[in-house]
Amino acid sequence: MTHILRALALPAAAILVFAGCAEAPQRNIAAAPACPACAECQQCPAPARSAESRYEETPFAAIPGWQDAVFAPGVRAFGAGCARIAQSHPLRRVCDELLAAAPGDEAAARRFIEASFSAWSVASADGAAEGLITGYYEPVLAGSRTRSDRFRHPVYGVPPDLVAVDLESVNPDLKGMRLRGRLEGNRLLPYWSRGEIEGKKPFRAPVLAWVEDEVELFFLQIQGSGQIELAGGERLRLGYADQNGHPYRSMGRYLIDRRELTLENASMQGIKAWAAANPGKLREALDANPSYVFFRETPGAAGGPVGTLGTPLSGGYSIAVDPRSVPLGAPVFLVTTMPLSSQPLQRLVAAQDTGGAIRGAVRADMFWGTGSEAGTLAGRMRQQGRMWILWPRGLAQPRP
Repeated sequence: MTHILRALALPAAAILVFAGCAEAPQRNIAAAPACPACAECQQCPAPARSAESRYEETPFAAIPGWQDAVFAPGVRAFGAGCARIAQSHPLRRVCDELLAAAPGDEAAARRFIEASFSAWSVASADGAAEGLITGYYEPVLAGSRTRSDRFRHPVYGVPPDLVAVDLESVNPDLKGMRLRGRLEGNRLLPYWSRGEIEGKKPFRAPVLAWVEDEVELFFLQIQGSGQIELAGGERLRLGYADQNGHPYRSMGRYLIDRRELTLENASMQGIKAWAAANPGKLREALDANPSYVFFRETPGAAGGPVGTLGTPLSGGYSIAVDPRSVPLGAPVFLVTTMPLSSQPLQRLVAAQDTGGAIRGAVRADMFWGTGSEAGTLAGRMRQQGRMWILWPRGLAQPRP
C-alpha cells in the first residue's frame, strides 16, 4: 500500500527536489523529450493554463477530411466516457443529449456531432498549429504467477515503502504535483531508481507476475498497462498503479546520442532488435531511464485498458492528451497520417487518457488496441498532426 502523507513540515523548494515529472505512464518510445525542459524536470510545476494553448473557432467545412470522415466509431468512444463526466462539466449536457438520441448509424452520428458541437483549432502559445502524434498500445506478455527458469523477471506492485505526498496539501500553488520518496529514519529521500530497484536483492514489493523478457517488461512499463498470458490461456490484466518519482528518459534518445541507432530506426521495433543484438550493453541502456512503473491488477476491466478518464479505451479512437490544453473527455478531430506513411488519418477520437511524455498543446498519443499488430502500429507512429477540440455549441472556447 502506498503511504499518503497529508502534511509534511518541509518548505516547498525542498520538497520539489524529490518530485518527478512523470505522474502517469510515459509511453514515449523514441527520441521525443519526456517533458518540457526535462533536465530540470524535478522542479518544473505546470505552466499557467493561459500560456499553454490558443483556440480558434473553425467552420467544419474548413477542417481537412471532415466531409469524408466516418463519425460513428468516434461518437461511440466519446459516449463510452460520458459516465465519467461530472454533472457540472460543460460536456455533461451533450452527454445527456447523446444518451437520449442514441445515434445508431453513420448519418445520425454526423448529424449529432454537427448539431451539438463547434470545432476549435488548437495551437501552442507561439501559434504553432502542428505537433507530434505518437501511438501506444496494450502489450500481451507470456508469463507466470510463479518464478521459473523461463519466467524470472518480476512485475512489481506498489512497494510498501513508497511514500507519496500530494503537494497541494503543502502549497496550493503546487496543485496536480506529487512527491515520491522513501523514509530513512526521519529523513525523506528520493525513491530508488530503476538501476537500484533492479540491483536490490531482494527488492521488497509484491510480485504480480513473472515474465521472460526484460525488454518486453520495460516496454510494458512505458505503455502503462498490459496483459500477462498465463499457462492455459488465462490473462492477467495490469494497470498503472504508481511510479518511483524519477523523470522519464527516452531509451531511443539515449541510443541515438551514443550512435547506436539513428532517428529513423529508433522505433520500438528498432530498439528491440538492438537489444537482441547487444545483450552486453542492454543493462546500461535500460538503467539510463531511471523511471520505474508499478502495476495493479484490474480483473474487472472489460474492453480495453482503463485510461485516466476512468473508462476503457477504444482502439484507434481514444487518445492521450495534455489535460492542461485539451479537456479530458472531449471529442477531438485529429488530422495526421498513418504510421510511417503519407496516407491520411483523419477521424473523430476521444481524449480519454494522459501520459508522462504527453506534454504540449498540439500533442496526442493514439491508443491502437491490444496485441502485436497494435504494437506494430504504435511503435512506428511518429507523425505530425493537427487537432480540433469539439466543444458544446454556444459555449465560449474550450476550458481545460
